[in-house]
Amino acid sequence: MRIGFSLPVFGKATATPGGVARYARAAEEAGAASLWVGDRLLSPVAPEVAYPGYDTMPEEFSIAQDPFILLAVAAAVTEKVTLGSSTINATQYQPATFARQLTSIDVASNGRLLAGLGIGWSPDEYNAVGVPMAERGKRLDDLLDLLEAWWTKDVVAHQGVGYTIPESHVGLKPVRKPPVYLAGFGERAQRRVAERADGWLPVWSVPEQFPAEALTGGLAKIRAAAEKAGRDPGALGVALRVNAGPGTEPELLAEAVKKIVPALDADHAFVDLTYLTSSVDEHIELTGRLLDLIGKG
Repeated sequence: MRIGFSLPVFGKATATPGGVARYARAAEEAGAASLWVGDRLLSPVAPEVAYPGYDTMPEEFSIAQDPFILLAVAAAVTEKVTLGSSTINATQYQPATFARQLTSIDVASNGRLLAGLGIGWSPDEYNAVGVPMAERGKRLDDLLDLLEAWWTKDVVAHQGVGYTIPESHVGLKPVRKPPVYLAGFGERAQRRVAERADGWLPVWSVPEQFPAEALTGGLAKIRAAAEKAGRDPGALGVALRVNAGPGTEPELLAEAVKKIVPALDADHAFVDLTYLTSSVDEHIELTGRLLDLIGKG
């Protein structure tokens, strides 16, 4: 079983100068299969919509790094691991800049990028970037069109939602077209995965908050919809994020991972260590311990 881990994106560990690079090197050397980032622009004191399961926002989110920069750092100090996102709130970014950033990271990593995209849930963040939250679904569909053009055409022209790209030379291409995985549990989101994505980004929590059938059933629906749309359902991948709640014992976490990953037959799976560590050294130590408990695959 090949397991990856979250980079220190949030909390005290990510504020350590040079810490993310040190962790990325150590994780690859320890046998991690992949390294992942999340995306949190704001941690409002009184959020319009609280973080799921909280009255406000988790303390860890008050310190957050830029996901693109961390992917670039990891690309520079590793050679083999997949570099993924679960999830970047794609519709909160200017689309042309977003396309260029993803392309640059794929080139820097020699084709190791997995672009995991979503649309977010925070009205405060949408207000901060000046994007109407009600347009997020439409903007994601538009962005997927732009990425297809950006990665496959030498001259790109695009009339987007609120922006226009005139005929322009786009000479920088990814090493290979990055797979795009999409998040979402709603009907429209899962239909988009089935019709447009290379894979799905489900989330599992430890301790368990819902039965595994919620994920396996969702995946079955997505693959049925993909077949209905004329796509190969077996070609849709799964990149599973396992969220470890505060204080979760490594042994319990390892057993949960060994249970849920085979149930979904996930091609990528990673453990989010955000709530379990407060330093880079702890992040490195826990990564090694979990790899020993789970098996390096």
